[in-house]
Amino acid sequence: MSKFIFITGGVVSSLGKGVVSASLGLILRSRGLKVSFLKLDPYLNRDAGTMNPYQHGEVFVTEDGAETDLDLGHYERFANIILGRVNNVTTGQIYGEVLDRERRGDFNGETVQVIPHVVDAIKNAIVRAARNNPDVMLVELGGTIGDIEGMPFIEAIRQFILEKNRNDVILLHLVLLPGLPVSHEIKTKPAQHSAQKLRECGLHMNMLICRSEEPMREPLRKKLALYSNLRPEHVIDVPDLRVIYDVPDCLHRQNLDAMICRHLELPETEADLSPWRQFSEAVSNPQRTVKIAAVGKYAGMADSYKSLGEAILHAAARRQARCEVNWIEAEALEGVPAAEILAGYAGLVIPGGFGYRGASGKVNAIRFARETGLPFLGLCYGLQCAVVEFARNVCGAPGATSAEWSDGDPDPSQTWITLLDNQGKATPRGGTLRLGAQPCRLDRQSRAFKAYGEELISERHRHRYEVDPAKVNLLRQHGLLISGQNPQSGLVEMIELPGEQFFVATQAHPEFKSRPLYPHPLFLAFMDAILSQADKARNS
Repeated sequence: MSKFIFITGGVVSSLGKGVVSASLGLILRSRGLKVSFLKLDPYLNRDAGTMNPYQHGEVFVTEDGAETDLDLGHYERFANIILGRVNNVTTGQIYGEVLDRERRGDFNGETVQVIPHVVDAIKNAIVRAARNNPDVMLVELGGTIGDIEGMPFIEAIRQFILEKNRNDVILLHLVLLPGLPVSHEIKTKPAQHSAQKLRECGLHMNMLICRSEEPMREPLRKKLALYSNLRPEHVIDVPDLRVIYDVPDCLHRQNLDAMICRHLELPETEADLSPWRQFSEAVSNPQRTVKIAAVGKYAGMADSYKSLGEAILHAAARRQARCEVNWIEAEALEGVPAAEILAGYAGLVIPGGFGYRGASGKVNAIRFARETGLPFLGLCYGLQCAVVEFARNVCGAPGATSAEWSDGDPDPSQTWITLLDNQGKATPRGGTLRLGAQPCRLDRQSRAFKAYGEELISERHRHRYEVDPAKVNLLRQHGLLISGQNPQSGLVEMIELPGEQFFVATQAHPEFKSRPLYPHPLFLAFMDAILSQADKARNS
């Protein structure tokens, strides 16, 4: 039978519940336990797919094609596991399920209410997420205690805990300890109010995790323990650290995992965090630094490309380097020579995106990389922009465009990126996204094959438009290597320039599968090209 750890938050949002949850999952896994996760999101959207990245950060795509909260990325990266649509539940999904059942008559004429029907649906979702019977199920509730939209989830957690044995469930509460710079004093009153609000909701925390700028002093720990009705050792301190990858060791040094295992009556084997510590040390103390440009539509919000930034970090750390990523708004490259902005960088990344805004800036950046030999990696939309740039400036089609950039019906002769279904057939505007894991067969002579080391690979997708199959031969005739194709549909999955230059783009999102201890091979190859070119420039 699975044990359950609930993680709630107070005072302010974005404190790092996702990183704490992921870190705890990592530690428990290092103890030999099987773990899984569930993120409860109180917003009314059915999923994160249509949410503005500036408000919500990136949409993390799972193997089974779910568009989820970015915290699932933290879970997968830290714990090195694969999650799916069952691991992210929103208010929209819950109410949709309840209302669908009401229309079918499943409630036999009952008055449908938040209690019991909505709350029961939430409890069922928690049980459903644990269907594979992990040793420990970590359940994180988004938002903060007291949010009106989170109250049904709080009530569901209260009932769930009540219905379980004491040693089957534990509740962790994460709070902020704000500091006053003038008096150099950490204030506990907001945390006290958060603990009080939690008790008003019928919940009693088993442990309090405190976020602060500076390490907590012992008198403060005792004060918080007193007002939270806890023992001092159950108040855990997480001050600002060098990098988020130091969080697991911070929690472990305070015996959080040991206390949890004791409470849940789990085997108290020793945790082995030595590989993780080595990785964190490589991140914090690199031997060299390089700078690359990432030209995107949402560059003003780094969380919009969270997995991309982490994948670059993983690859750089493996090579004992730090890669500083300068996020550049794509529109800044429109109407100006790309060299004015991109000169001096060691590499270029064009990430995924949607819509016309910033497209010409991305095309200009790609042309600069292709013509100067700057190592280039295109992801999803980045591949489509690379195809358009190549068509315009190499294939002799200056009017080449994407159907996504047209307000009306695009000219087929000029449309190199078009709307297709998964079988490579044209579909009307507004066709569904290609989501989740898709196979790709690599050309054995390609740089991509050398990076992956295998011919048949699988990567996650999130896009609607594809390279027009009718234009593939023209691309090949002008020297572009179609290095990867879908084995079923023949759709273009990867392209590259043959030769020494690193110019590679993929229709997929490989960043979603990168792990701290297992960097993604494509990002490793990109990093190797960057470092090699930097060495040549330094020695010339």
